Amino acid sequence: MVEFEPKIIGFLCNWCSYAGADLAGVSRIQYPPNIRVIRVMCSGRVDPVIVLEMFADGADGVLVMGCHPGECHYLEGNLYAERRIKMLKRLIACTGLEPERLRLEWVSAAEGSRFADIVTDFTNQLKSLGPSALAGEKPDEPILACVRAAENAAGTSRLRTLVGREKKLTEEENVYGEKVAQEEFDELMEESVKEEYLRSRIYLLAKDKSISIEELTKHLGVDSEIVLRHIVVMKRRGLLKMDRIEGDNPLYIALEAI
Repeated sequence: MVEFEPKIIGFLCNWCSYAGADLAGVSRIQYPPNIRVIRVMCSGRVDPVIVLEMFADGADGVLVMGCHPGECHYLEGNLYAERRIKMLKRLIACTGLEPERLRLEWVSAAEGSRFADIVTDFTNQLKSLGPSALAGEKPDEPILACVRAAENAAGTSRLRTLVGREKKLTEEENVYGEKVAQEEFDELMEESVKEEYLRSRIYLLAKDKSISIEELTKHLGVDSEIVLRHIVVMKRRGLLKMDRIEGDNPLYIALEAI
């Protein structure tokens, strides 16, 4: 039996981790050839939507590498990446994929051996998890639909704003001398991720055909009251409208892309 070899997409920052990977190569340090490297100027430029697209296309794992904290060439780009990855892991957990398939690490230009160790460890971790449900010629369609919904959710202004303002809200005082506790912010982020994810699921289910609250409840596995609450919000945003009524059931259809 042929051993499973995971496919890893690696986003490496230009100034540190990519240079560390280059040093590993020049030094002939051995590591698994499973990683496909994409060089970016900063780890903070790795968009959550692109990461989820990699998973949708069948990647078994995504590895983001940046400069060590305090050494970012763009001051705090790596810390912004850290906040994005934290949000992304919450989203991935909603889809049925394992959040452990996404990993963030710090590697400097002088740490060729560390780069090799991380790739080796991540490869072994993915081997223990097994192939992604979206890998191969026949991806799991329900999970793929969930990942597509997560893509939409990751691009919403609500989640992008929360990620961008986390540091300011939790570390800086407002005009009243108040700060948001990290625990309180984490609860807000968790709730926001789940809500935007469910709304994205509703949008995609209503994109191709009109659908009732009863059907949405069955697809999503949540109470009809929760579905109705999200529909009200989405109608206010201009994302859904009532298409028609069949019997006693209103049917809703999507209006525009999120």
